[in-house]
Amino acid sequence: MREAWLVEVFFDGACPLCRREIELLRRLDRRGRVRFTDIAAPGFDAHALGRRYGEMMDRIHARTADGEWVVGVEVFRRFYEAIGLGALVRITRARPIDALLQRAYETFARNRLKWTGRCEEGTCRAATDVA
Repeated sequence: MREAWLVEVFFDGACPLCRREIELLRRLDRRGRVRFTDIAAPGFDAHALGRRYGEMMDRIHARTADGEWVVGVEVFRRFYEAIGLGALVRITRARPIDALLQRAYETFARNRLKWTGRCEEGTCRAATDVA
């Protein structure tokens, strides 16, 4: 019997790098602790969740079972913890590791459309203008 989900991860299913990470997590989530929601899927409505679609595309989002929203690196921590990798999560909270992860994720988030060949008119301008 599957247990109740602890965290719902909102991911860009049109992003090949994001999809690869989600596929790995699905395999590791043997107890059904994570709910996966593809924000690129037809019919997804960010406004129904009190969010803006562009905001959800800019940074990965998650919602805990009790309704708390988290964004960015903390999302990864929450879903890795939910699938039983709490020891790894604790390591990522150490000051130098946390700072490195925050910078790495911000760089990825800012450039992922460009890196995955998904720039459309104006969508990657900010990413290429930022040094």
